[in-house]
Amino acid sequence: MLNTLKELCHLNGVSGDENEVRRFLSARALPYATHLHADALGNLIVFKKGRRATGNQLMLCAHMDEVGIIVTHITKKGFLKFDFVGGVDRRVAIGKPVVIGHNKIPGVIGLKAVHLVSHEEQKTVPKTENLYIDIGAKDKEAANALVALGDYGSFVCEPEEWGSGLFKAKAIDDRIGCAVMLKLLEEELPMDVTFAFTAQEEVGTRGAFGSAFSVTPKIALVLETTTAADLPDVEGHRRVCALGKGPVISYMDGGTIYDRTLFQTLRRLAEENSIPWQTKEYIAGGNDARAIQRTKTGVRTAAVSAAVRYLHAPASVGSLADFENMLKLTRLFLQDLAQP
Repeated sequence: MLNTLKELCHLNGVSGDENEVRRFLSARALPYATHLHADALGNLIVFKKGRRATGNQLMLCAHMDEVGIIVTHITKKGFLKFDFVGGVDRRVAIGKPVVIGHNKIPGVIGLKAVHLVSHEEQKTVPKTENLYIDIGAKDKEAANALVALGDYGSFVCEPEEWGSGLFKAKAIDDRIGCAVMLKLLEEELPMDVTFAFTAQEEVGTRGAFGSAFSVTPKIALVLETTTAADLPDVEGHRRVCALGKGPVISYMDGGTIYDRTLFQTLRRLAEENSIPWQTKEYIAGGNDARAIQRTKTGVRTAAVSAAVRYLHAPASVGSLADFENMLKLTRLFLQDLAQP
């Protein structure tokens, strides 16, 4: 699964432009799928029969998209003005390398040098309108030959293992969920499962609503990442969760109150099988669950997440052990649901 995760994090798939990721997932899923299709919003829906015929009762969900940028203007001198796609902290973007468009034109997010700013400017975070992307073009005509308005841009970060069992990459949110689902697709399943690789989660869980509406499951398990704030300058009660303490089983976040019975089932399975687990110690964030849960007459929804530091940044960090335990717990959840 680690090699798959590295490949997935190397791909670019900013919200609304998930084609590269969807093609990879479709090619990997096709040999194992009973059937699959992409819908109008760009979700990849994969159905696989299991030992017990349950139809569309269970849906596993992970989103394909990542945060990034979109080109909005080209200046006379060939610099690119842009806006962010998804929730990006401007503080972490300055000076970071990006690639623009399907031709992956290299650029860097620039800002007026510190030597040229006033003391007041040094005290504030620059607005997005004051940032630009330098692609090395000599003028607007040269830039227009390389990029166009509406082109997407992705951060650049080589996926790698490092430190004490950690993994660094862009877009771990939510390529780890996609990697877990691909791994399960390769296995014999105890029951029928619909796998929804969703689009546009980072801009409002848009794809999840469409996929849940078409699948109409009774139960959904969202495989995600969540904010690990186990950092030196964060008070204990605001640390949310921490790397290495196991998958995060959520009871509530900023968008969803999760099905209590499913929460208790996941907790029981973790404890019975000696899988370390944690839950959020601070209510924050949200994911595809909020859209899925409210679809049609409602869907019983649970979430299992990997704790990840620096979400929505050019580089994020997670625990390899947490990733493997996320897979183990999801597998046990399928086996438990399959019991008559």
